[in-house]
Amino acid sequence: MVDSNSPKTRLLPWIALLTVWVAWGSTYLGIHVAVETIPPLLMAGTRFVIAALILLAVFGPRHATGTNRPTKPQARSAAIVGLLMLLGGNGLLCIGELHLASGTAAVLVATVPIWMVLINAVVTRTRVPRALIAALATGLVGITILVAGPSGSIGIAAPALVLVASLLWAAGSVYGRTAPLPKHPMIASSYEMLAGGVGCIIAGIARGELSQLKFSAMTAASLGGLAWLVVAGSIVGFTAYLYANRTLPNDILATYAYVNPIIAVLLGTLIGSEALSLNVLIGGAIVIGSVAVVIVGRSGQARKQEQRQEEPTVDIDTDAIADAAV
Repeated sequence: MVDSNSPKTRLLPWIALLTVWVAWGSTYLGIHVAVETIPPLLMAGTRFVIAALILLAVFGPRHATGTNRPTKPQARSAAIVGLLMLLGGNGLLCIGELHLASGTAAVLVATVPIWMVLINAVVTRTRVPRALIAALATGLVGITILVAGPSGSIGIAAPALVLVASLLWAAGSVYGRTAPLPKHPMIASSYEMLAGGVGCIIAGIARGELSQLKFSAMTAASLGGLAWLVVAGSIVGFTAYLYANRTLPNDILATYAYVNPIIAVLLGTLIGSEALSLNVLIGGAIVIGSVAVVIVGRSGQARKQEQRQEEPTVDIDTDAIADAAV
């Protein structure tokens, strides 16, 4: 019998969380390197299809056959989530990273929790709390500094594209909260990645990326980035996340939403030789701070509701905030 109080057992959840921090924080640099010589949507589609097939091969025989086979409504919902989050969210992020540093893109994607709360307020027709409005306004100030500050020269098109990607990722996350999905999380993730991956490939072909696909021009760095995204981002990172989600409080787990951008900026600066300008430091700190306020505030609200034993309202689903890194 495993001793749940042993030092090793107590340490494993924190190792899993650290893995999520690094693995998902590193995916932004992985994308940036991969799209240097691989068309973005074809790269993203290949990544997700490969990861989905690996997960289905490992978990499918036990959790996706017989009575465990996902129903048509479950498969349909998983496809919708995958198209919103992985085609709309991650696909647009990959295009955006053609023109953005990985750290800058990560900071912009950190706004996902804010979009999630706003979308949820619209869907449930509930009043948006003043604290959220203040956090959103503060976050917009941070984005403005990030994009157009004294050291900023990246224009508005690419950041706007990544913000739209974050909005679509958040929409898929909110939809996935109540939609019927395959029971086993790995199977649900596999179906989502398969749908999103195929969607990315189709969109890439429609975008004319086949003519840009030149195998002879692909560098070892880009292929390594793609491999890193498949293994670290979609398989290792997600598995570690599931374990951390089962063993750590949501407040602790949700820290990845604002730690990932910090990791991304550090890796982009140290490994990717990306410039760490003053506007990135100031704007990024403001954006991440506003996201932290939203997450902490919503967690505190959920605790108060539990104490009052009231009917719980829809809260941020940390399972679905993906920082576009799954």
